[in-house]
Amino acid sequence: MLLEIIILILGLALLITGGDLLVKGASRIALRFNVSSMVIGLTIVAFGTSAPELLVSLNAAIKEVPDFAMGNVVGSNISNLGLVLGITCLFGFIPIHKGTAARDWTTAMISSTLLYFFAKDGQLESWEGLILFICLIVYLTILYIKTRKDKIKLDYEIDPETDNRFERTKDFFLLLLGAACLYFGSNWFIDGAAGIAVDFGVSQRIIGLTILAIGTSLPELFTSVIAARKGETDLALGNLLGSNIFNVLSILGITSMIHPLDVNEIIISSDMFWMLGVTLCILPLMLLRKRLGTPSGVILLLIYVSYMVTIL
Repeated sequence: MLLEIIILILGLALLITGGDLLVKGASRIALRFNVSSMVIGLTIVAFGTSAPELLVSLNAAIKEVPDFAMGNVVGSNISNLGLVLGITCLFGFIPIHKGTAARDWTTAMISSTLLYFFAKDGQLESWEGLILFICLIVYLTILYIKTRKDKIKLDYEIDPETDNRFERTKDFFLLLLGAACLYFGSNWFIDGAAGIAVDFGVSQRIIGLTILAIGTSLPELFTSVIAARKGETDLALGNLLGSNIFNVLSILGITSMIHPLDVNEIIISSDMFWMLGVTLCILPLMLLRKRLGTPSGVILLLIYVSYMVTIL
């Protein structure tokens, strides 16, 4: 048991580290080719931060543990809005922007609903994954058109005066190291979770919806809480809704295109309804107030705790 827990924790650490290294290396390489910060933010950073979930779900599908793949995404989406957003609201007010309410929430709700109807027959086929991925491309295109006048500040910059062959080699090495960390991290994370499921006699669905989902949501939780403590909560809701959109359209889209997924009946009849429900609950909270605060946080956390009680 102890060995499985150690493998799980090491796998999660490698996943988080690998995602960061991949984003840093790829972003700096893209900047050298004069790719705009807007495009980098919408593609490399967005895909890079979802890379841990993607590798976990893809690895789970290939290793024939589909409940891990689907449970990871569905559970992460519930965790993002119930747990992460709920806790963030307790640390500071989150303003509601028109774009977030009209565009991001609507897309998150539509993508979650589309996933439910695609999975309703018990399988997510390759052609359905392709449709999900095409929806992502359409969403990113609309996002780019709507926000191309905005300035996106990246964490990674290139200083022409200090940029040399060593810096370029280092960024390429970071890219490769990040990819390697994601590969081995996803393997260890899945193997550790599978071992824990066997030792405890718990279903793969429960492990996917809890340990895997919360584990891959930790980066969003840390980032959102730190931003809230600094008073930088403007993008918190949009980022979390964006993460949910990517989870469905990108992760499940790509995974099912490569390897069709069998979907557990309980995930369809129960967990997906919780995912749709918590997404729907965000709407009145956004419409009733111009910002989310402590009352909203308490409501979201109560929803998440209620969900945890029902599955455990």
